[in-house]
Amino acid sequence: MKTVLSLFSGCGGMDLGFEGDFDVLAASVNTKIHSDWLIPRYYKDWVRLRPTMFKTVFANDVLQRAQSAWIPFFQRRGTQPDVFHLGSIIDLVKAKENGNEKIFPDKIDVVTGGFPCQDFSVAGKRRGFQSHKDHNGALITDFNEPTIENRGMLYFWMKRVIEITRPKMFIAENVKGLTNLADTKAVIENDFKNMGDSGYLVVSARIINAADYGVPQTRERVIFFGFLKSVLKPEALVALNLNKIPGDFDPYPIITHLKVAPNIEWGTKVPWVTAGAVLHDLKEPDGAIDDLSQANYSKARYYGNHCQGQTEVQLDRPAQTIRAEHHGNIEFRRLSKEHGGRITKELDKGLIERRLTVRECARLQTFPDNYEFIRRKTNQNEFILSESDGYRLIGNAVPPLLAYSIASRIQEIWYRLFKEQE
Repeated sequence: MKTVLSLFSGCGGMDLGFEGDFDVLAASVNTKIHSDWLIPRYYKDWVRLRPTMFKTVFANDVLQRAQSAWIPFFQRRGTQPDVFHLGSIIDLVKAKENGNEKIFPDKIDVVTGGFPCQDFSVAGKRRGFQSHKDHNGALITDFNEPTIENRGMLYFWMKRVIEITRPKMFIAENVKGLTNLADTKAVIENDFKNMGDSGYLVVSARIINAADYGVPQTRERVIFFGFLKSVLKPEALVALNLNKIPGDFDPYPIITHLKVAPNIEWGTKVPWVTAGAVLHDLKEPDGAIDDLSQANYSKARYYGNHCQGQTEVQLDRPAQTIRAEHHGNIEFRRLSKEHGGRITKELDKGLIERRLTVRECARLQTFPDNYEFIRRKTNQNEFILSESDGYRLIGNAVPPLLAYSIASRIQEIWYRLFKEQE
């Protein structure tokens, strides 16, 4: 087992993907390339991914809703609740540096973290390093006072955790928009390279599209990989320093799915997975009485096509990027004909205009159906996790299948990279 320390964990999309052992749509796995991924058990259109060699031993997020979702789901998978630590990463690092208590586990193999991306997102205000919020999400009122504790600088504190725990490698994730914001990508890469005694080799970050890995959603993210030089094999150290990393050492997963286009040469690749393929068997919300995440959806009205979130999912292609929004910014499962709806087969059956349910968003992110994103207190109507919580958690997450693709690739090359022998 290789240990994973997870930062900015949210509801655990990266954590679940790194561990494996969850269900995905059969079409999302290209068995021409990854036949070894599957446990030999099929039912209807779904398959189960094999467990990996990775195990999450520490998870952290500042949001209560993240804890309320993460612990029950991972506890059912055999993870103890105390693995999740609620609170600011800055407070955890400061507590460690002050010597007050033991914070982080020893002998960490991998640190992962999708540091908050709102300040780099094209859909957001793009303040980047000059975020208007602090590390707890509160508004900053004094912009004249420079600080490394604003939300846009939280990658710096991920860097501090890496310096403290000295993992063999780290993986950082953020939105594509980061690469277009001045020299942000270069600044972050250089800061990671200069950690501590400059002991980490950081390969040039790349943008990857989740749809290219079987996720039924066009979601582009930038991925950073860093490797502890002192534990790399000599040949791996050479290979990872090259401008073009040889295939045997390249940490980025191989593309398995392609966009359908005229005259395309498929080779071992298969088509992108469509939204319709992953949504078609779900009951309409009024019939989904056993699944609160499918029974609930935003009732926000249609505001006109001049606003975001006012288009319907096209069932014959991957969905639009699922955003960390709620209500008026959630895309429509179908629009009425009056509002330009094109899913006439469903409209002719009398199905109503409505937005995506929480479960539909989760499926488009490749979360399994046994993940509860809406939960009520026992024998009470009060929500532990509300509809809005569910939407936000799902939209902020790394698609578990994309994380599984990354983890499986790292597992495949682990013993080529590192000196350890087992």
